[in-house]
Amino acid sequence: MTEKILVVDDEEMTVEILGIVLQRHGYEVIKAYRAEEALRKAYRMHPDLVLLDIMMPDMDGWEACRRLRELSDVPIIFLTARTDTEDIVRGLEMGADDYIVKPYDNDELIARIKAHLRRAPKNKMVEELVFDGGRFTINLMNREVRVDNKLQHLTPKEFALLSLLARNAGRVLTRKELVTEAWGQEYSDAIDSLKLYIHYLRKKIEKDPSRPEYILTSRGVGYRFANK
Repeated sequence: MTEKILVVDDEEMTVEILGIVLQRHGYEVIKAYRAEEALRKAYRMHPDLVLLDIMMPDMDGWEACRRLRELSDVPIIFLTARTDTEDIVRGLEMGADDYIVKPYDNDELIARIKAHLRRAPKNKMVEELVFDGGRFTINLMNREVRVDNKLQHLTPKEFALLSLLARNAGRVLTRKELVTEAWGQEYSDAIDSLKLYIHYLRKKIEKDPSRPEYILTSRGVGYRFANK
């Protein structure tokens, strides 16, 4: 079966040139020129790998990477003109598998793609997480949370935090993990704010926030989502 690569860049010429290079090496190319479009196509078409630019209008590559990671473990390679070491570190810490700076050598790009595809498990997009016999659901594509079939209105930060906990249900996540993986490396100093956001989340999703059933505290370490 032909492997599919999703190319995301707001510059049409870049997408077209990449498409030609990839097709010559036998890949099927999915093209997207905006991050929102890329997310929709990623869910519908299940790419085997994503090539992602950073600087795009409306939603940048950082946020697109974070959203893709909520849906899937698909290999993500940032393909960007940003050369700062801080950007490279940020991209990898956000869940990207590789970071390639433009201009790049086509042979090296193909070699890296092949390496990631060899190591990657078969990709599966997850649209919805279901807990407690269907009483608690998180739709990752629509970013909707329902408790007892009632829609709960979460802020983007609250949703990112809850989805990270839920995708790791049963595992304790440290405070630093939660802050940096849910919100990004730039929030690494915001650990003191985490307790407040957990409080907000519990008020919205728990029957009794003072005796939580879903978001549980691991004293001195962090939090975990009950796997039930």
